[in-house]
Amino acid sequence: MRLSFLGAAREVTGSMLLCETDQARVLVDCGLFQGRRAESRERNSRLPPEALTAEAAILTHAHIDHSGNLPVLVRSGFPGAIFATPATRDLSAFMLRDSARIQAADAEYLNRRHADDPEWEPIVPIYDDEDVTATLARMVGMPYRRRFEVARGVHATFLDAGHILGSAQVFLELEERGRTHRLMLSGDLGRAGLPIIRDPEPPPAPIHHLVMESTYGDRRHGPVEHMGDDLARAIDETCARGGKLVVPAFALGRTQELLSVLAELRRARRLPAIPVFIDSPLAIDVTSVFRLHPECFDARARKILDEHDDLFSFGGLHWARTRDESIAINGVEGPALIIAASGMCEGGRVLHHLRNLVEDPRNAVLVVGFMAQHTLGRRLVERRPKVKIWGVERDLHAQVVTLNGFSAHADRDDLEAYAARCDARRTFLIHGEPAAQEALTAALTARGLDVYAPARGETLELTAP
Repeated sequence: MRLSFLGAAREVTGSMLLCETDQARVLVDCGLFQGRRAESRERNSRLPPEALTAEAAILTHAHIDHSGNLPVLVRSGFPGAIFATPATRDLSAFMLRDSARIQAADAEYLNRRHADDPEWEPIVPIYDDEDVTATLARMVGMPYRRRFEVARGVHATFLDAGHILGSAQVFLELEERGRTHRLMLSGDLGRAGLPIIRDPEPPPAPIHHLVMESTYGDRRHGPVEHMGDDLARAIDETCARGGKLVVPAFALGRTQELLSVLAELRRARRLPAIPVFIDSPLAIDVTSVFRLHPECFDARARKILDEHDDLFSFGGLHWARTRDESIAINGVEGPALIIAASGMCEGGRVLHHLRNLVEDPRNAVLVVGFMAQHTLGRRLVERRPKVKIWGVERDLHAQVVTLNGFSAHADRDDLEAYAARCDARRTFLIHGEPAAQEALTAALTARGLDVYAPARGETLELTAP
């Protein structure tokens, strides 16, 4: 058996893994790479040739760095089914269409802006809505904890990953020459106690090989139970300055977590009487999908749902779907909280608000998730004196507040405990920057585990069990 690490190897985004036996080739995830714009366009428009040999695919969850390049795969001739949980399948319909829409809008804007530049090479979206429709037709929903055949000699079982709605760990049983390899793919692991969704399930044992994410392998998060306190404090401090808060939040997962915590604060009379705007058509659509999948909710969320009918609504909340509704937010006087996509500040409506707000020291940018290298979000976290928004440098005077308690990723302690429980013959680290992987490798090696972080494009032969 062979594993080819085609993306998110010694980096965070662009997840893509090819599993091969002498009978089948299965691709796990096919995500968009997010980073420098030119490099992103080049990598996302040209899939690794090995990916095109897959005859079936598995999607761990609907975040765009895991799902976003599936339309390119299908358009390139991929012949098979794409297996995912039912919630992931439903979410992908909105996530992929939104990705196609953003690509078209960004290409139109940038091509128009540089129309008079003779050296400008026009940008072409890497896929369109027709490619998304063809991709969705290939998706097959499979529930958690039900073993199913992916390809000849390959069976999979989805286990709850606790990361976002519908997210899955993938337990693969691969038959080759009369033997069965037991391969565990963590997907993106969540944390125990996050709002709304269930905690990660324990992996089965024994595991021969483990492929595990390592996003936060070098740090520990703040306690989940402090999420509400930390958010309330940031809001109170900004309101005291008379400023506004802008929150770059993933439309899928983070926005719904924020809404559930804000609703709880409002019920406890701990949220100031300020308007709260969800400025993202995608977040509005995704929230509607959450309402369709209460089977993914934890006991606490179901109890709130029974008592209040809705996890996400409260007084003072405004949904901005149209362009005019988004623009109108700029005219709001006094403090306000604006939650807008995208999470890493590389596109979407959040850029309009950042452009308007970052130069005023009364305002705050509230960071509630991971920001990859070479993104605007990372530059904000690093508090660069100047940040470039749509090609124009702006002075960063707004406060930048990072709340790691909201992270939907497991931290170092969680990852150590997960790897120890799997007790695999060998553990491969993906979906992490080198510093995080080096720290986690040292910690796991000290526990007696055999750990390796493959490079992008590296193929490894796995020994027989």
